[in-house]
Amino acid sequence: MKHRSLVAGLGLALAVFAAPLAAQEYTTRVIARNLNRPTGIAVHGGDKLYFTEVPTPGVPGGLNAVKELRIHGGRVRTIHSGEPEPMNIAVDNSGILYWTCRSAGVILEQAPRPASATAAALLTGLAKPTGIAIDGDGTVYFTEVPTPGTSGNDGGSNSVSSVSAVENSGVSLISMGEPEPSDIAASREGELYWTCRTAGVILTRDVSGNIELLLSDLDQPNGIALDEQRSLLYWTELPTPGVSGGNGGSNKIWGYNLSTKQKFLVDFGDPEPTDIAVAPNGRLYWTCSSAGVIVEATRR
Repeated sequence: MKHRSLVAGLGLALAVFAAPLAAQEYTTRVIARNLNRPTGIAVHGGDKLYFTEVPTPGVPGGLNAVKELRIHGGRVRTIHSGEPEPMNIAVDNSGILYWTCRSAGVILEQAPRPASATAAALLTGLAKPTGIAIDGDGTVYFTEVPTPGTSGNDGGSNSVSSVSAVENSGVSLISMGEPEPSDIAASREGELYWTCRTAGVILTRDVSGNIELLLSDLDQPNGIALDEQRSLLYWTELPTPGVSGGNGGSNKIWGYNLSTKQKFLVDFGDPEPTDIAVAPNGRLYWTCSSAGVIVEATRR
C-alpha cells in the first residue's frame, strides 16, 4: 500500500497489537550537561554522538548548531552552526552527517572531519522537513510536516519521502496524508518505522513498499530508533514537554520487541525526551531539550 495514509481518517478498523507490558530494567546516567536545547541525535560506532541544538528556532545566524560528543571523555565540538532550525540528524556508514533544517526547507550533508569541512545542500525547497534516517545503501528517508495535526482528508500535506545520497536521482514519495509524521527510523535493508505524533501511532513499511500500522494508542510519540539487529524499536513520548515526572509530567521512553510484540518501559519522568538513538552495543541515548542534557541508558 503506497502513497496513501493509513491514519488520515482514523475511523477505520485497525489491527492493534495488545501486547503485555514486559519488565525491563535500565540504568541511566547523564553524559552531557549544560547543552542549549539539544534536539536531534544520532550515534556512530561506540564512541561518537552527533546532536543538534535549537535554542533559536527559525533564526538564521542564531545559536543553533550541529555538534559531536565523544561518549568516552565527554568532549563536545561544533560541526556546523548558523542554520535557522537543524532538527533531526542521521549518520551513514562512513560517518557523513545528514540533517533536516525545518524552517529553511533543506536537508544538509557534511563530513564531520576535517574541521574545515563545510555543509552542502542535499535537497532544497522542502516543506518543513523534520525526521530523517538513512539505510545501508545510502538512501535518505525524511518526513515533511507543513500541516502538523492535519490529516490528508482534512487538507493536510504531510509526507514521507526518500532520496539517494549516492545517486543523482529524484525524490520518491513513500506516504502522504498522515497528520504528523514526526520522526523516522530505517534498517540497513530499508525497512522503515515512523512516529505520527498527533495520531498516536507508529507506522512501518517493509522493503516491498507495504505500509502497515504497527502500534496505536500511544501518547504523543516523537523520536524513534531501531537497533542494528532489527529486533528492538525505541521511541519517546512527549505528552507534557518541559514538565518532569516530579512535577506531574508523563513523558516516557518505550521499547518494543518486534519478534515477541511486547512493549516495555525504559524510562519515565524526564522533562522533554525529544529524540533517541541506539548504539551497536545496544545502549540508548536521548536528548532532553528543556533540561539541556543527553542521557545514556544501559540494560542491567
